Amino acid sequence: MTNAEAYDRGFAHLSSHTVAPLLALTCAGRAPRLLDVGCGTGVVTSAALALGAEVTAVDADPGMLELTARRHPYATIRRATLPVLPFEDEQFDAVTGNFVINHVAGTAEALKELHRVLRPTGILALTWWKADEMTATNVFADAIAASRIPYEPPDRPFTGNDTPPRFTALLAQAGFQAAAVDTVRWRHQVDLASWWTDVVQAGGPRFDVIARQPPETVECIRGHYDRLAAPYAREGFPVCAYLAHATR
Repeated sequence: MTNAEAYDRGFAHLSSHTVAPLLALTCAGRAPRLLDVGCGTGVVTSAALALGAEVTAVDADPGMLELTARRHPYATIRRATLPVLPFEDEQFDAVTGNFVINHVAGTAEALKELHRVLRPTGILALTWWKADEMTATNVFADAIAASRIPYEPPDRPFTGNDTPPRFTALLAQAGFQAAAVDTVRWRHQVDLASWWTDVVQAGGPRFDVIARQPPETVECIRGHYDRLAAPYAREGFPVCAYLAHATR
């Protein structure tokens, strides 16, 4: 289980950059019944509530859900994992998923499920990272590699579907209309020491290997991280994500 508080300080801040464009698509000029899939610590939920949306938020991690429920008592919080959602057909006006589809093993099945719970003309908006331009996290993988510790990164089940042409094709196969993918770029400006602490404490499948090492190995990885991250101290890490949107 991910450390929710550390995730909130680190990864949630990183992922918050795409919240405004997500909600510009799904909440423009109205207050929809919105499903926030893979809500994490609630960055989308919080912003959608502020816009007047009726929000249902789901996640697989109990710690994330507990934190989101504590902060946002006016949201409906449910534990659920794609590709199976505990909702009736056509229940929502909009569905958002901020960096969750890239963690789902069955992309096609997940999209069909999201199509099922949307009402006709409902809007879907999903984001995922462009992996080769994720300097903010790739710097950790590079530091681990430079430390020469035995490490087998977890599989990326989404890799075969992460290009805009492939993903728009999957959206069409799931029954969506007018599918498109936009590119979003920004600089993630963060204190480098805090970023190290928050990512390592958050853990998760990619980086929990760091905290499991003996102290001298952790210090070795940290030294490589400091060296690799230093060029980004002033202007921030360059980050790139994709934003897919479509209509039911």
